This record gives sequence, C-alpha cells and structure tokens, in this order.
Amino acid sequence: MLTQVFWAFATVLIGVGGCVGYFYASNLLLDRLFPASASNDAHAIRNLKIQSSVRPWLFLGPALVLLCVYLVYPVIETLILSFQDKTGSRFVGFDNYAWAAKDTQFRTSIFNNFLWLLVVPAACTFLGLVIAVLTDRIWWGSIARSLIFLPLAISFVGASVIWKFVYDFRGEGQEQIGILNAVVEWFGFSPQVWIALPFWNNFFLMMILIWIQTGFATVILGAALRGVPEDTIEAAVIDGAGPFKIFWRIMVPQIMTTIVVVWTTITVLVLKVFDIVLTMTNGQWDTQVLANLMFDWMFRGGGDFGRGAAIAIVIMLAVLPIMIWNIRQANAERGGGH
Repeated sequence: MLTQVFWAFATVLIGVGGCVGYFYASNLLLDRLFPASASNDAHAIRNLKIQSSVRPWLFLGPALVLLCVYLVYPVIETLILSFQDKTGSRFVGFDNYAWAAKDTQFRTSIFNNFLWLLVVPAACTFLGLVIAVLTDRIWWGSIARSLIFLPLAISFVGASVIWKFVYDFRGEGQEQIGILNAVVEWFGFSPQVWIALPFWNNFFLMMILIWIQTGFATVILGAALRGVPEDTIEAAVIDGAGPFKIFWRIMVPQIMTTIVVVWTTITVLVLKVFDIVLTMTNGQWDTQVLANLMFDWMFRGGGDFGRGAAIAIVIMLAVLPIMIWNIRQANAERGGGH
C-alpha cells in the first residue's frame, strides 16, 4: 500500500515537475534565440513578433502531440482495422459492418443504448433541475448539493459494487442483505434477482448512472439558475404568476442553453457506457451495450479485431454529431461563430 502511494506521488511530482521544466526551458530558449533587446529597433520588433507567434505553440505543442498520438492515430488505425479480418492481416471490405447489421447481439446492444439515451440524460437533467431549485430555497441547500454531488467522486466500478449490494439476492429462506430485496420482503413480496429480469434490468443499471450524474446536473443547473435576473422574477410575481409558472415560463427558458449542454454532455457519456454493465452483468440477461460488446469481440473468445474495431467506429459515429453540435453551441455562446 505504501509503495503504491509513494509511486503515485512520485508520478504526479515527475509529471508536474516535467511540465514546469519544459515550459520554463522552452520559453528561456525562445528568449535567447530571439532576444527582445536586439542591437537595433528593427531587429527587436522582428524578434518580438517571432516570440509572440511561436510562444502559443510552445504551450499547445505537447497537447497537440499527445492528441495525435493518443486520439488521431488510434482513430485512423481503428478505421483501417474495421475493414480487416479477425487477425487484422487481410482486407475484407465491409464484411464486418454487414455482420454487425445482421448480428442479434449487436441489434440488442443498439436497442439497449437507445433505451439508455432516452432515460438517463432526461432523468439526470430533470432531477438535477428540480433539486437545484429546491435546494436554492433552504438554508442547508449547499450541504444537500454537496451530498448529491458526492457520488460523482466515485468511479463507475466503485458505484456498481455499491449498487450490487442494493440489488443483492439470496436464495429463498436466507436473510436478504440487499436493501431493495429487504424492503420488498418487509412489504410481504418475494425477493427478485433484479439484474436478471429481462428488459427491466436495464433500468436498474441505469439507476446507477443517474445516481452518479444527477449531482453534476444539479451543480451546473444550480449555477445557471442563480444567474437568472431577479427583475424578471419580481415582475412575474407582481403580475400574479405562481411558483410553478415562474419556474416553467420564466426560469427554464432563460437557462435552456445550459439545460441542453448538460443533456448532451450526459448523452455522450451514455453512448460510451461500459464499466457499469461490465461490473454488474457483463452483458448477460439482455443488458449488452455497444462498448461492452466491442470489448468482448476485441479481447475475449480469441479476439476479433475487425469486428471489435467496426463496433468502435459505430460508437464514434454516434458520439461525433453530438460533440460537434456541443462545440458549435459553446462557440456561439462565446460569440466565436455558428
């Protein structure tokens, strides 16, 4: 344990120290190569222009290199691999995509991902909005928001383990240690293997992500609500509007951009959901999703790199339009274009 802590601390120290050293050394070198105190004014002005042109790239350079190595290159390689056979050694054209269109598990994964997309972003955004409004009206609201935000600090695997205890099932006659089954039994009903119930088990898995992401939605939407001008609310009160009308007709329209950003951010996360399904069911009982199916084909059962890569490309194509739209909205908000 101490060894792991030491190496984690050393890694952070080396990483931060390396960044500081790089930026200091690169800027020092730039100042030495193109000194601002040149022999004459013309050279000094030219050097200052060169410095101002080069200096941003000293900061952006490492990020761009890492982006190319860990994002652009893998995307290109994955795309190429999706047109090859299971070993990645023979070109097979669109065979992997044709297989995906006919495969039952792939279609089930698409359906499940669609269910997640319908339920999770809507539930997180709605609950986050309601909680943000309610906690803004009570003196212990900041404490409540902190508690609701707390699950976001837990990893998806850690959260799944916690919820495994919530859904835990013990055989008939045994004491139920799962909270949900204990409550069900207390009300006189039979305990269930919740995560094995076809169709409904997807919703039980969704609850984990909703539990995690509602805190994120609450904090972002709460900040947006506090930015609503008091004048408009006071004017609505004077006109005789009730609390619900003020909320739906005055507050919500003014923070609609933030609501959409929260919705799309969670949507992108849902499209890539993997950890929860892997930890809870490993895709059994009709809970398979695209990311978990990709993992299965890529790394299990002998591995089929072509099919795994094809599924990865499908996930990327599903995420891409939402990300582009999000970026365009952010640029429009800052006045950077449409």
